[in-house]
Amino acid sequence: MAQTLRHGLLGYSMTSKMLSLREFWRRHRRKILIAAGVFGSGYFLYNLYNAHKSSLADLERQHADEREHEELIKAQMQAHFENIQRIADATTLPHAMHYLSSRIAEELDLLQLTERLMKGKGQPNTLTSSEKLELWDRLKILSFTRTVVSLCAMTMLCLYIRTQVNILGRHLYIDTARGLGSSHLLDDADLIEREDQQKFLASSDFLANYGMPALISNIQAAVTEVLKRKELRDFFNTKTLHETVMQILDLFMSRGSPHHWADYLMPEDARVYKLALGSNSDDTIITDTTKFEQLMAEARAVLSSAEFGKVVEISLKAIVDALVADVAAESGGGSLASGMPLARLLPRVAQMGPLLFNELNQNRFIQIILSVSEVELFFTLLYANMPT
Repeated sequence: MAQTLRHGLLGYSMTSKMLSLREFWRRHRRKILIAAGVFGSGYFLYNLYNAHKSSLADLERQHADEREHEELIKAQMQAHFENIQRIADATTLPHAMHYLSSRIAEELDLLQLTERLMKGKGQPNTLTSSEKLELWDRLKILSFTRTVVSLCAMTMLCLYIRTQVNILGRHLYIDTARGLGSSHLLDDADLIEREDQQKFLASSDFLANYGMPALISNIQAAVTEVLKRKELRDFFNTKTLHETVMQILDLFMSRGSPHHWADYLMPEDARVYKLALGSNSDDTIITDTTKFEQLMAEARAVLSSAEFGKVVEISLKAIVDALVADVAAESGGGSLASGMPLARLLPRVAQMGPLLFNELNQNRFIQIILSVSEVELFFTLLYANMPT
């Protein structure tokens, strides 16, 4: 009987617990469901957050790798561009300037005129008065022509080579930006374009080889026009010399065509000029547009622009200022400052041209041109805004 009683009490206890649990569930069901929902949502969000965090970490690693790769490519691009600039400054520019100087000396040689005048001075009966006057007049024209040709040619060539460097640098930037996904881009591009780059830089000799006759002829015409009003006995001082050179330059530039800078510096048809340089692909040179032709076309567009013409004029003015100041300093500042007859000044005028080509590796006149604020801005904008 005791055992029956224990079973009964146990059953009653269990029944009471069940009733109690049901009552608890009934009274707290809403809270339990809400708590379970919150817990489940939290767990889900926690897992979602971890997955999202993992994805962000992967994405950040991917972006970091891309940035590292991009920085590597840009570093290669910058190194290549700086290498081109070093080649231009250390090799192309001095070589082209030296060759240009020798060509000017050949085309405008004053030695025969001065020797004849010296001979006539030592042997008075060898030359008549009219012959002496004619020789002096020719010496006057050629002395100023040589100086102004040197001024224009040196300035134009310096600006043209700087234009070449910026165009090559801009192409390198564009090629790099288009191919950041390829780590071999620069190596491939460098191998493919090396020959065209070399020919493009070699075109800096066009002025000395082909543009010189037209430049000399046009400048000599301007010199003749300005100096026909100048007598050998007229007194020249620093201001007069500066004004005379500027008058010649102004007249020369006013008579030029809108594209005359480009005509002196580079060929109108790059394909024909490339034939003169030589090519390994004679069958396709006329029909196929090469990288060289594209570079030359872009350079001609720059040289034909009004902005380039303004930069040339500003640069010429800066060089004339510096050159006349040097001539005045070499004369001690006294004789030229107070004035001297034009006949006595001509030897100094004739030497102004060669002064422009001294110490080509560290030529201060070239540095004057490149340090002009308008020139710096021009090439900054050229590199930044070159049409693709």
